[in-house]
Amino acid sequence: MMARLVLRDVDVQHGRTRILFGVSASIAAGQIVGLIGPNGAGKSTLLNAIAGQLSAKGKILWSGKPVDARDIGFMPQHCQVRAELSVLEVILLGRHEQLGWRIADDTVNAASRILAFFEISDLAARSMQTLSGGQQQLVLLAQRLLREPQLLLLDEATSALDVRHQMHVLKLLKDYVARTGALVLVAVHDLNLAARHCETVMLLNGGRLVAHGAFQKVITPDILRSVYGIEAEFIPSQSGTPVILPLSPTSVEANPMEKSP
Repeated sequence: MMARLVLRDVDVQHGRTRILFGVSASIAAGQIVGLIGPNGAGKSTLLNAIAGQLSAKGKILWSGKPVDARDIGFMPQHCQVRAELSVLEVILLGRHEQLGWRIADDTVNAASRILAFFEISDLAARSMQTLSGGQQQLVLLAQRLLREPQLLLLDEATSALDVRHQMHVLKLLKDYVARTGALVLVAVHDLNLAARHCETVMLLNGGRLVAHGAFQKVITPDILRSVYGIEAEFIPSQSGTPVILPLSPTSVEANPMEKSP
């Protein structure tokens, strides 16, 4: 039976402020799912709730059981290493529960392979403190993949990367999903990246799940006006995936579905 992430009426409240409102979805493994929506939509909150970093009401189940933080890979939005560690040492910490006084050769070999996978083998001996923000982001993502989690939660894991590295990482994630059958849930702001690399998307707005499905069914001119507050043109591409070209801002229309009860 294929693994599945199930969300049932997930609510998150911080003090007197309700951030998520009854988010429900059933998401099969074996795909990359883009978590999209404007700033403040609840994307980071939902990922943190799934990862067990925030208290939430409702049900969050992975393969029919509560999510075990030890079995998932989670990369929060602002993730940095401040300790004086080398890149290779940081990668190896991805299997910290297996490390002892002597690191097994197969663990070192696996770390070397993941560095090559991300095309950052030349950084292995470098201190994390000498890396750019984008390089650190690549290292920390590689660290998460070293454990080969079946559920990978990424909060804007490509935000510090240039265009080439964004495309490279998303291609690597596709290869990873094809090889392992994992579920990757990634918050992403760039709608064109989501359109090209995500099998399905979940659109959040005002703490509610507005739509869940194939990108071209979820993202329409009306949605861009009402949720993102923009006028945009959809330009056909050779791949068959339309390119979204923002044209101008527009006033965001009030949507009764987005009001608090």
